[in-house]
Amino acid sequence: MQPAWIESATAWIAAHPIAAGAAIFLIAFCDALVILGIAVPALPLLFAVGALVGLGHISGPYALLCATLGAFCGDALSYWIGYRWGPQLRSRWPFSRYPQWLDRGEALFRRHGSKSIFIARFVGAVRPFVPAIAGMLHMPLRRYAAPSLVACVAWAALFLAPGWVLGASYEAVAAVADRLALVLGALVAAVALAWAGVLYTWRWFAAHADHLLARALRWTREHPRLGRYAAALIDPNRPESPSLVMLAVCLLAISWAWFTLLASLLASGGPLALDRSLHELMWSLRNPLADRLMAALACLGDAEVLGPAAGVALLYLLWRRRWMAAAHWLGAIVFGLVFTALLEAAIDMPRPPTAPAGFGFPSVAVTMCTIVLGFFAVLIARELPGRRRVWPYLLAGVVTTVVGFARLYLGAHWPSDLVGGTLFGILWLLALGIAYRRHVARSFWMRPIAILFYLSFAVAALWHAPRAADRLLDKFAPAAPTQVLGHDAWWQRDWALLPAQRNERDLRRRWALDVQVAGPLGPLRARLEARGWRVQPQADWLATLGLLDDDVPPSQQPVLPATLDAHAEALLLVRDLPDGTRYALRLWPAPALLDDGTPLWIGTTQTLRLAKPLDAAALWLPLADDGGRARARLRADLADFALREATPPGGTAPVLRVRIDAAE
Repeated sequence: MQPAWIESATAWIAAHPIAAGAAIFLIAFCDALVILGIAVPALPLLFAVGALVGLGHISGPYALLCATLGAFCGDALSYWIGYRWGPQLRSRWPFSRYPQWLDRGEALFRRHGSKSIFIARFVGAVRPFVPAIAGMLHMPLRRYAAPSLVACVAWAALFLAPGWVLGASYEAVAAVADRLALVLGALVAAVALAWAGVLYTWRWFAAHADHLLARALRWTREHPRLGRYAAALIDPNRPESPSLVMLAVCLLAISWAWFTLLASLLASGGPLALDRSLHELMWSLRNPLADRLMAALACLGDAEVLGPAAGVALLYLLWRRRWMAAAHWLGAIVFGLVFTALLEAAIDMPRPPTAPAGFGFPSVAVTMCTIVLGFFAVLIARELPGRRRVWPYLLAGVVTTVVGFARLYLGAHWPSDLVGGTLFGILWLLALGIAYRRHVARSFWMRPIAILFYLSFAVAALWHAPRAADRLLDKFAPAAPTQVLGHDAWWQRDWALLPAQRNERDLRRRWALDVQVAGPLGPLRARLEARGWRVQPQADWLATLGLLDDDVPPSQQPVLPATLDAHAEALLLVRDLPDGTRYALRLWPAPALLDDGTPLWIGTTQTLRLAKPLDAAALWLPLADDGGRARARLRADLADFALREATPPGGTAPVLRVRIDAAE
């Protein structure tokens, strides 16, 4: 979520499109200014400005001109500061305290010369400093100005373009994505966070390993009784000492985090408030296009996927007579399974209301993903050269994050179940990793086992996930409603108790729920098909991608699915019209039951038009107000059924009620 001041700034820009030029200039100017540029969040602000351009609130060329001039003037001032102070700038605060700011820019400048002015404009870490370096080195102004201007134009266009495109295609994004975009965006953010966490933790330890070793050795000399135990880990004669220190420090940190989480859960006697909030948020994002994808990703933690990869690795280690490595590998998996089962049995943590039996604290799938992929990284990482050693850990972090996110989306676990499983898995693999690194010093050729392990994992995932996704989804179907209405009471008055519109955050997607149906859908479907309507199957990913195909005629382009309270449409009927538009009827299970067991459905009628935002995809979008044409057509085509129509108290659109079991 964006900070409140960023939202206020973009709202002001939308309200003052001409004066907004000064704000756009100031954003780009401050972003380019030496020192200040590292603190200004230009990317989200210019993205928001681009979105306002796309929505038509600001002129595009005007915004591009202001952003370019702001960046160019900011670079020019940074150049003048460097030219004015010269090498003395290094002795001024804050560069005297953080000399690396200028060092990075100078290294780039000396490597690429004047080209660095263009390159640095797109690299946030050095963008505010390279112009100052050019000034410090007394680069002639005529050589500096031209590449700076070109870079500023390209930078302004590139940073405004994503928001510009998003704003121009807003209706398309809302129609195709809506909740799906939020789900996929959150998944990408979670993977990026895991990637950055693993990568930067590794790099920090790699940069500080020698210093940590020196401090640890000094401590062992000052505390000879306790130090002799630590000295076994940090023997300076062993090349593995830096890695062992890294594992030991991580072990202490993860142990503290694990026991803190466990104590918090036990003290509260159930899930935390954050658990409930995140669970409700993810449940509100359920979407037919995302459901099967997330179910398939959640299956990556199943035994059918991890088992073959673990078995192949074990067989290879036994074949190569790596007895110690095989013992540690087997111990990692067996102990992880046993102890996770013991924790699940010992800690009586209430499950989420959407989770069936078998899903508890900690998450077995997430724990075993962490252990299997993480300990395999411990086995092979030291055989890789230099910085490539981090790649097995990155893969383990990404896969574990994907599995955990998918299970959180489905409602299988509380977030604390996933965090607890991850922490326990890391705790165990760190302890085992230290033991393995202490007892096994002999290297081996890791490429064959790495190929076998990752290939087995990929093949098993491609085979198992598509087949298990539907079975897993069936376990997490939305719960049946608890509100019960009398059949006659619903027909007379209680129909007004049902929601009058979809509960979407986007006002454009809060369609009126103007149809209620009591009875089986079969007769309704048959009657409407006889009147020219046709049933459209639920659009999947292949159908969605087909929207990009210009050769598909409009009549064959699918209407994209929508949800109501995490329910996919139970029935979607469309009727094509001679003017190129079409009617649509969407029906979902109603959030209430009838006391006699008659099925109750709630839905919306729409008039759709075909649009091609940005000439990229053909989309059937609902008209904002069709004057009730679609509902009137539906009422006429269902005239043989019992019908009533009335406007609910406080509502704006009439609601058509249909009884399938009776005719008038």
